[in-house]
Amino acid sequence: MFEHRKLQSLDDYFLEYSRRTVPGVYFYRLCGYNQEIQDFILKYYEAARRTGVVIEGKIPNPEERHLAYYEEIMGLSFQMDAGFIDRSLKKWLPRMKDKQRSMVATSIYDVLDAMHRDGKNENMLRNAYIKFMCWLYYRFERIVNCLGEETLPKILYEGMVSNYELKLLSILSKAGCDIVLLQYQDDAAYLKLDAASALSDRLELPGLGAFSPQFSIKWLRGEIEKQNHKQKLYGALPQVVNCTNVWIEGKGLTDILKEPSARGDDARFFYNSLIRIKGVEDKVTYLNELYQFQLSLKNSGRRFLVLEHTIPRPTTDEIQSVSRKNYVSTEQMLLDLSREIRYTASIELEKLMRKALIDILLEEAKKPDSNVNRLTNKAVYLLCWLKRYAGELFGTWRRPQIACFVYLGGCQNENEAMFLRFLARLPVDVLILLPNQNTMCCLEDKSLYDINYPLSLAVEHFPREDRDVRMGTAAFHAEQELDEIMYQNSGLYRNQQYEKAVSVSLQTMYEEIAILWDQEIKYRPNFSVVDAVVNVPVIFAKVSGVKDGQTAKYWSDIRALATPDTLVIREAPYINPTDPNPMKTFAAGFFKNGKLLKTKIKEHASYPYSFLREEVQDHILEKLQLLIQQKLIKGTFENGTEYTIIATVLNLNTEVIRLMQKFDFTKKNPKVLYIHTTEKIISLEDSILTAFLNLVGFDVVFFVPTGYQNIERHFNRMIIEEHQIGEYMYDLRVPTFGTASPNTRRSWREILFKRGD
Repeated sequence: MFEHRKLQSLDDYFLEYSRRTVPGVYFYRLCGYNQEIQDFILKYYEAARRTGVVIEGKIPNPEERHLAYYEEIMGLSFQMDAGFIDRSLKKWLPRMKDKQRSMVATSIYDVLDAMHRDGKNENMLRNAYIKFMCWLYYRFERIVNCLGEETLPKILYEGMVSNYELKLLSILSKAGCDIVLLQYQDDAAYLKLDAASALSDRLELPGLGAFSPQFSIKWLRGEIEKQNHKQKLYGALPQVVNCTNVWIEGKGLTDILKEPSARGDDARFFYNSLIRIKGVEDKVTYLNELYQFQLSLKNSGRRFLVLEHTIPRPTTDEIQSVSRKNYVSTEQMLLDLSREIRYTASIELEKLMRKALIDILLEEAKKPDSNVNRLTNKAVYLLCWLKRYAGELFGTWRRPQIACFVYLGGCQNENEAMFLRFLARLPVDVLILLPNQNTMCCLEDKSLYDINYPLSLAVEHFPREDRDVRMGTAAFHAEQELDEIMYQNSGLYRNQQYEKAVSVSLQTMYEEIAILWDQEIKYRPNFSVVDAVVNVPVIFAKVSGVKDGQTAKYWSDIRALATPDTLVIREAPYINPTDPNPMKTFAAGFFKNGKLLKTKIKEHASYPYSFLREEVQDHILEKLQLLIQQKLIKGTFENGTEYTIIATVLNLNTEVIRLMQKFDFTKKNPKVLYIHTTEKIISLEDSILTAFLNLVGFDVVFFVPTGYQNIERHFNRMIIEEHQIGEYMYDLRVPTFGTASPNTRRSWREILFKRGD
């Protein structure tokens, strides 16, 4: 016989018999409700439906035809004897195994014996016996041959159990099955039958309330059907969902800058934000705050995207790239268009995108003016924008990474608002900035967190690194100390005044390269100093072709760029992968959990840069960390390329190191001219070197007369500005030339207006 055991957890019900802490069965009645109970009942219902019996209401008394069939097969004889009952069960339910039959027979005898002791006569015992036999055959025949097996059968009973029903359930429980009684009207009626709760246990959990009036097994089946329908519509669901704004402290930009891993630790969620900030707290410092905000995002390695005043509508080509049909229903449209989302870099993110798309469109479908055609158009907009911005926002997304989408200006229409609501269901912090309080924004969402400031400021552009932004007014600067005024507004800077710098790649015309090339950093557009951090505008470009096919002029122009601070690379590769590199041995030990172990590097016996000024060392290691975090080089965090990056940067030759040592962030910056005339692909190490030097503050220009795509192979994205200046020419020999003499340099006038050789 099977003993009743106490639950440690509701999940114990679903354990195989041999895996239970104490072998036995569970027989509980549920008289209270919460979400945990609902989830359990749903799961238990599915188990009982598959491998047990579900009883809704009462077990009906045997019908006349059932009794007639029983009498035909078994007769009406009855004996108060366990052996008689065993023999009868063998004939009546022949599929039962000997052990099962013995336990059922013994249990029936015990119940009848207890009735006899309570004064029931033989006729009443016979009637009870026949009722039990008919119920076993007509209601429980599917489980009697499974009693006591490794996977115990399950019985789910809904309603107020009667005396004889409880007796039979007790018989089956002792013979080896789990039972749950759903007692919606509390326990009073049950306790009249079993005052001491000897046959079953009442489930006691904290926080239980009354069952909802709508709750029933019938209602539960409806919910299951909805879930099945949802499963068909959504497909495989993601393992995580968004937890939006619950974790924030209401500090706006500061909240968004909080590291994603520090926002929460529940594995079921990713923690993002949807914040709208209207007005400004301080007109003078507002732009500077935004500027520092984006610098912090960039330096942390987080992906971010800034759009200003509008989200450009999908182009004709973008719309045509979305394959669609004529749909007769919303469901058909969702099933079809959701398949347009493919993000092989992360299957989990792909699932999140599909779920977000369907969620948003189902919400849109509830609007009074909605129809299939309008929903289809909205879906196409979402898909076009997603395809356009997904790479920039997510790349090779991994948890707990959270991108940041900044929208300067309010949502102008429902499509823009819909897109931002869509993004807020993905691992993205969505920030809407309305510094001008007269700007309208039509976004509404239950998760939206609004912050309102009293002042209004018209802002045309977000203060990004590639823009020339005035951070404050003249009055603001006048309030600063004299030293600050002199060295920030007069163009006067002390030698090596600043220790930190951020590289800002300029977008230029080809002709501007020669103009800007030998110009001091402080005179270049977009130069600025913010909180002792210099914004260093740099050139990072590829020049393809030869202008007018004039090779002499071509080489002359390149020669003019070979200044004393310029490293000229005449042949690829500059760094050969097979060259000895003593730092390869130690690279893996210098990097852990995505962080460069700067102290360990500096203290290592083979560290090659200890002779440099401390601030130069810090600058090198900081940009090395940034190069890895931004995943500019293919294979970073995928096949160990990060270790190659570390080894390469920690093994720079003397020429490069000397250029970095004397680099003054406000004066002329070092340069690299990389001349590549062949079909060779530059080495991974050369790609690492040039990307790193760009972050350090070098100007880097590739001259590729062939126009071949021989530079981009090792970059994850196009980070180089390309200039097509003329026809492609092949098999050119690089002349021997050194650095340009100051007296041979052409004037700006000559550079701008002189033509020909």
